[in-house]
Amino acid sequence: MPLHSPALHTRIFTALKNLPVLAHINMQLKKESVSSRVTRVQKTLSLILAALFLVGCSQPTDQPAFPDTAPTPVSEATSTLKASQLDGQGEAIFLSIEENGYAHLFIVQPQGLPLTRITTGGWNDIAPSLSPDRTQLAFASDRSGFWDLYIMDLQSGNVTQITDSPEYDSAPSWSPDGQWLVYETYINENLEVSVVSVNDRSAEIIPLTQNPASDHSPVWAPDGRHVAFISSRGGDSDVWLASLDLAGDERYQNLSNTPFASENYPVWNFDGSRLLWSSISQTVGYSGLYIWDANEPTRAAHWIGDGLMGAWDESAQRVIAVTNAPNQYYLTSYDLQGNLLLAPSPLSGRVRGLAWGSAEISSPLPNSFTQAANDTLPALWSPAVTPGPDVPGQRWYVVPVENVQAPFPQLHDLADESFIALRERFILEAGWDAFASLENAFVPLTTSLEPGMEEDWLYTGRAFAINSLMANAGWMVTLREDIGAQTYWRVYIRCWVQDGSLGEPIHNAPWNLSARYELDPRTYEQGGEYAPVPSGYWVDVTDLVSAYGWDRLPALPNWRTFYNGARFTEFALTNDLDWYTAMQELYPIEALVTPTRVLAPTLTPTNTATNTPTPRPTRTPRMTFTPSLTPTATLPPTATLPPTSTPTPPTVIP
Repeated sequence: MPLHSPALHTRIFTALKNLPVLAHINMQLKKESVSSRVTRVQKTLSLILAALFLVGCSQPTDQPAFPDTAPTPVSEATSTLKASQLDGQGEAIFLSIEENGYAHLFIVQPQGLPLTRITTGGWNDIAPSLSPDRTQLAFASDRSGFWDLYIMDLQSGNVTQITDSPEYDSAPSWSPDGQWLVYETYINENLEVSVVSVNDRSAEIIPLTQNPASDHSPVWAPDGRHVAFISSRGGDSDVWLASLDLAGDERYQNLSNTPFASENYPVWNFDGSRLLWSSISQTVGYSGLYIWDANEPTRAAHWIGDGLMGAWDESAQRVIAVTNAPNQYYLTSYDLQGNLLLAPSPLSGRVRGLAWGSAEISSPLPNSFTQAANDTLPALWSPAVTPGPDVPGQRWYVVPVENVQAPFPQLHDLADESFIALRERFILEAGWDAFASLENAFVPLTTSLEPGMEEDWLYTGRAFAINSLMANAGWMVTLREDIGAQTYWRVYIRCWVQDGSLGEPIHNAPWNLSARYELDPRTYEQGGEYAPVPSGYWVDVTDLVSAYGWDRLPALPNWRTFYNGARFTEFALTNDLDWYTAMQELYPIEALVTPTRVLAPTLTPTNTATNTPTPRPTRTPRMTFTPSLTPTATLPPTATLPPTSTPTPPTVIP
């Protein structure tokens, strides 16, 4: 039976799907520690990729049928993988993972190489992209002080700089012949898509898009004549397809066209027959990974599973995906029917890029890889106990935070050092101190917050809320992220210096919470609407505070009609504590069981309600004259008798 036979493919995938180890994996992972889970994922990936290795050795050479185009044939060396090319090679997964506030490149080979860091330093390396011949890795980095494109040789570890400009350059994707890179670049106050030569530094950079909208995350199709990318030109972030054989507006086609949904991270499979992307839905439909079939271009993409970004294996029959919880990221895998192949395995930080393919890595690893893998990252902060008076019951107390304006500028004694270190780091990243004025820090138990916030983390001294007035001034924007049934926010603050040396451009449309007040019933019910992507360079505050241990909090269920219920400015250092446990670090249990509410004084005194009110005195009724039709008889006046005279006895004279 030929190796590329569909019958053989079906037989292998059916047998793989029914492997007992895959049915057993979910039960085992629930009982294992985190380190054991990582090992288990690596072993399971080895089984899956070993089975898919035979299938990936041969791929069809037929080009996908794109609408209204006549694709230029590509050479066999760039459109397919020969079996001889895979000898001695193994499936490799490349990731960019944030740690200590910086993103570094990692590699994992399920056949034996565990998750290994291959770049390190006080800079960011993001958006890895594997070359068509699987020998080089393109990526973006700000190691020179500005964001530029670089290429790493996977055999030697040597890195070559491709672009050199103060503008932001990122998200490279290879042309099928390996001679060009299509990438996103910040020009004309917004993100655009351009093409640069890999080998000829004197060649002029070719713009592919010129639109006031945000155009980013391009991926070159294997046919060589199309580029898929993300654009907000339709109002929200959709997947668009650009034909290199057309010009003007006819060049572009909206593939996803999903109102109230935000698409991201498109990626072609290795023969160009399918396009994978992620979507965050705000209304109908599911958030997660979608697959669009190029052979049926008018048919809507279908959902296969949860995920923020994904990558294809060589056979285009499996997808590896990055999923997330509110403050945690995981690695998992699906087949094209959405069946889970790998239980989610936790990662150490946010993923800033993902690639998967048969890459030839030298053994032993290059020296630069080994040095990066052995690099010990310093702790960003450590708690220090402030000497103070003894507290009954071995409880903690709050301490003042210097040079911070807030109603109560205090934090828990185990959280203040993290806040101080975070504040200093933000000044370096953004060029100014946005944490000098807080909306809230510690809130005493006797102070009432908004309705629904009776158990807010601000009461614990382990939370703070940045000043929301920055949003009104245009210095802060928020991106909406729905995770499960809850809504979370990604907060960006504008950099003081806008020359490209600080921050990054915002890619996707932010969420305008104030649009609910514009008398539009639709935006009121949705709690706002998408806003145009702002220009400039910004710092992702959500990512930065996460590096220092602070978690974002979900919006209250009524946030669509209650502005303060969005809680988009609040972050908490929970340290895996629940709210009641954190409160008991400051207060005795009696204060939490029967709290005494202290009412705020009012200008108008009111009567105190009692269960037994004292009755007020009543007037004594007066006699009233009742008129009558029968006249009342009047007695005649009584005669007055004259006074009776008393005779005086005669006086006797002797």
